[in-house]
This record gives sequence, C-alpha cells and structure tokens, in this order.
Amino acid sequence: QVQLVESGGGLVQAGGSLRLSCAASGRTISNYAMGWFRQAPGRERERVAGISGSGRTTYYVDSVKGRFTISRDDAKNTMYLQMNSLRPEDTAVYYCASATVFFIPIQASAYKNWGQGTQVTVSS
Repeated sequence: QVQLVESGGGLVQAGGSLRLSCAASGRTISNYAMGWFRQAPGRERERVAGISGSGRTTYYVDSVKGRFTISRDDAKNTMYLQMNSLRPEDTAVYYCASATVFFIPIQASAYKNWGQGTQVTVSS
C-alpha cells in the first residue's frame, strides 16, 4: 500500500503558476502509472494528467494541454504537476493517484491509492 501526500497548492492570480508535488511512501512508485485529478465544487472529479510507469508517455485533458506538465522523479518517489498560465476555471482540489499498472489507465477505478488533495484557487 502506498501513501500519497500532495503539496504546493495555494492562491494565485490568473496567469500565474504553481507546482504541485505528490510524495509517495510505503512502496516505490517506479514502474506504476500515476495521475493527477481535480474536483471543483459541484462538479465531478476530472482526470487532468497521467504518466506511465516509465515516464515516457503522458496524457492531458484538452483544457490543460500546453499549460500543465506532469513529471516524475522515481529516485525521490515523487510526482509533479507544473501548472502555468492558470485560469479561474482551474480552481479545484487537486488529487494525485497511483495505479497498479504500468500504462496509463483510462478508468479512474484503476487508480487504487489517492492522496488527501491540495486546494488550488485561481483569482481573476
């Protein structure tokens, strides 16, 4: 069982940047796909980005393409989400999650371990 802890959220003005971190403990994240999700008030959870076990394949939801970058440092057992050109509609609680497979899963149910979330608020 892996434990995940997100950090790096906060309040930022539109156009600004934040870098989220997801620190894992309990087992290595190496060779396991990881992902970032977000949930805004009154809305369903949305998959934002995913990264394969090798880090060579990534996925982004259309709304963040070109603005967000997912990465991983397996030596530090940590995953990151660099968020640039932030918009008010990016405001949400962001969660990191770990899958039990190598390739990026499509279904959220394939992600078995979740962090507690970190709030990102983008003011206009």
